[in-house]
Amino acid sequence: MIVGILKEIKTEENRVCMTPAGVEVMRLQGHTVLVEKNAGMGSGFEDAAYAKAGAEMVATPKEIYDRAEMVMHVKEPLASEYDLIRPGQIVFTYLHLAAAEELTRAMLKSGSIGIAYETIQKADRTLPLLTPMSEVAGRMAIQEGAKFLEMPQGGQGVLLGGVPGVDPATVVILGGGIVGTNAAKMACGLGAKVYLLDMNLDRLRYLSDVMPPNCFLRMSSPATIRELLRQADLVVGAVLVAGAKAPKLVTRDMVREMKKGAVMVDVAIDQGGCFEFSRPTTHSNPVFMEDGVLIYCVANMPGAVAKTSTLALTNATLPYAVEIANKGWQRAARENVEIKLGLNIVNGHVTYRGVAEAFGMKYVDAGTLI
Repeated sequence: MIVGILKEIKTEENRVCMTPAGVEVMRLQGHTVLVEKNAGMGSGFEDAAYAKAGAEMVATPKEIYDRAEMVMHVKEPLASEYDLIRPGQIVFTYLHLAAAEELTRAMLKSGSIGIAYETIQKADRTLPLLTPMSEVAGRMAIQEGAKFLEMPQGGQGVLLGGVPGVDPATVVILGGGIVGTNAAKMACGLGAKVYLLDMNLDRLRYLSDVMPPNCFLRMSSPATIRELLRQADLVVGAVLVAGAKAPKLVTRDMVREMKKGAVMVDVAIDQGGCFEFSRPTTHSNPVFMEDGVLIYCVANMPGAVAKTSTLALTNATLPYAVEIANKGWQRAARENVEIKLGLNIVNGHVTYRGVAEAFGMKYVDAGTLI
């Protein structure tokens, strides 16, 4: 198969979807790999390293779309790429379609095969290609939140861990999955008082065994969220419904009761955000103010730590990319249910229920198309 590695064009996105080491693995499997020039520069991988690994370096994304049977990205295709996607072409990337109607309609019109990193799912319901970036984003949520609590950044001037004789900050984390757990570990490690909320009692029991004593587990409900937000210095939105829009857990009315200069980080922004007022921001302009509270909604948080993120992402995605390239998407989906669950768009049909429900579109079971 001819596989194309595209340079990211989303604002301030420095990751690349495959390292030179990954290219070498693909080449050893007999595949041709096209890499757009300078695709890896933001992550510290030079063109010479890709060429040495056996990649063919190409000058434009159009050439990759024209030649490749499978194109790979980190982030979703942008408007300038819509008309380049060909019928039957595999687009393997983070798609987040449930929060992007325009992209969804463009993918349907293209007749392509959209395989979304974020909906590939194992039998135990874990999301192996979302997990590494969720780990990064969860840890970054605390790092960024702590920074914006500083007064020069507009925050109320609170140190997360406090000091002897002064209370630490209160951190409220909504969601006890990968993002929330990693955020809680970081916040607890800095000495904050952490409340971690989830709706799954079994998950809360597990977390109570593994989290440190300054992490307090609570069953999530609107009343509990409202109560804890009044105390919070930092709030992290870390909820996920795989492949579907994030639920809106925090309303404007709740924020009006929060401390002025508190900080909220919505890690769910890729799926539409879990705060009522969330809207995507960028690394160069990461926050906006809502009733005196700083709101951080950067949609590609791991892009700020591109070297770490690219290595972690390739570790996770490469086995799936190799399987799809070796077998073709139909056989790969028939033989591996994890890949089948990754199918969001197939030949003009929506094949992921959460995407169809988000926009009132017809859902078609991918099993009927493979």
